[in-house]
Amino acid sequence: MTQAIGLKYYGDPGIHVPPNVGFQYREPPEEKAWMPPEDYDALIADPTGYLFNTWLPRVSADVVAPGATNTMRNNLSFLKGGMAMLSYFSSFGEANRRLREECGVAPAIAGILKAPLDILGDKLRGFMGLCMDLMERRDKVIAACEAMMPHLYHTALAGADPNHEVPIAIWMHRGCVPLVSPDDFNDIYWPTLKPIILELWKQGHQVLFYAEGNWDYHLDAFAELPDGCIVYHVDRGDLLKAHRTLGHKFCLSGGISNVLLSYGKPEQVRARVKEVIEQVAGDGGYIMDASAIVMNDAKPENMRVLTEATREYGVY
Repeated sequence: MTQAIGLKYYGDPGIHVPPNVGFQYREPPEEKAWMPPEDYDALIADPTGYLFNTWLPRVSADVVAPGATNTMRNNLSFLKGGMAMLSYFSSFGEANRRLREECGVAPAIAGILKAPLDILGDKLRGFMGLCMDLMERRDKVIAACEAMMPHLYHTALAGADPNHEVPIAIWMHRGCVPLVSPDDFNDIYWPTLKPIILELWKQGHQVLFYAEGNWDYHLDAFAELPDGCIVYHVDRGDLLKAHRTLGHKFCLSGGISNVLLSYGKPEQVRARVKEVIEQVAGDGGYIMDASAIVMNDAKPENMRVLTEATREYGVY
C-alpha cells in the first residue's frame, strides 16, 4: 500500500528493512524535515490544503506539486493508492471474522486519532525540529496545533465505528515528559487534544489511549476527562499507579511486558498474569493485554500461558 504512491517515510518489510519485521518509520534529519519552519503560516492558514498540496508531494516519490508538470506516475499514484487502500480496508471484515471465530479475538479499535503536537513531531517537523520550534517559535507551534484540531477530529470521526462498539485509537508518541517539558504538555499537547476527546465523547465514541512509553507523569490530567470516555492502555508506565489514578473512571488494559512474553519463561508469565488480575482487575474494568503490539518474537508458549492463566484467574 505504501509503495503504491512511493511513500518515503515508511521502511517496508522486504524492501527497506528485513522481511520478517514490521514496517518502520524513517524520520529525516532536521535539515530535511518534510515541513521547513517557514511553512508554518501556510499550515496554519489551511491545514488540509497544505497537507494535500505541499506535504504530500514531498513525502511521495510519484505525486507532483500543483503547478508542476503532470506525469502519468502522478495520475497512477492516486489510482493505485485508492485501489490499495480499498483492498486493504476491505480485507478487515473477513480478517476480523476469522479472528473472532477461529481465535476468539474480537476487534478492538476503529478509526484513528493523533494529537496535533504528535503530528507536528512525527510527520512534519521531525522530533528535533519540533524541539527547536518549541523554543524558537512557540507561538507558531501553538497556532499550528490549534489549526489542525478540526482536521484531526474529522479524520477520527470519519473512521469511527458507526455502531459505537469499539473505541477510536489514539497512538500517543512523543508528547509526554521527558520527551517534552511539563509546560509543553500543559500549554500545548493537552489543550489541543482534550477538546477533541470531549467532542468525540459527545458523539458517543470512546477513545483508546494507547500510551506508548511512560505517561505516568500525566495521569492526573487524563483523570480530568468524563467517566468512561477513554480506555487507558499501559505500556511502560506503572499499571498500579494508573489503576489508583484512573481505575475508578476508566477501563485499563495492557501491562504485560513484551520483553517477558519474548524472553521470559512460561511460569514467569503465569505469575505476572496472576499478579495483575489480583491487583487491578478485582473490580472489573481491566482488559488483559501485552504492553505493546505483539510481534513475531513473542514465544507461542508464552502467549498460550497468557491466555490460559487469564481464563484461570480472571473469573469473578
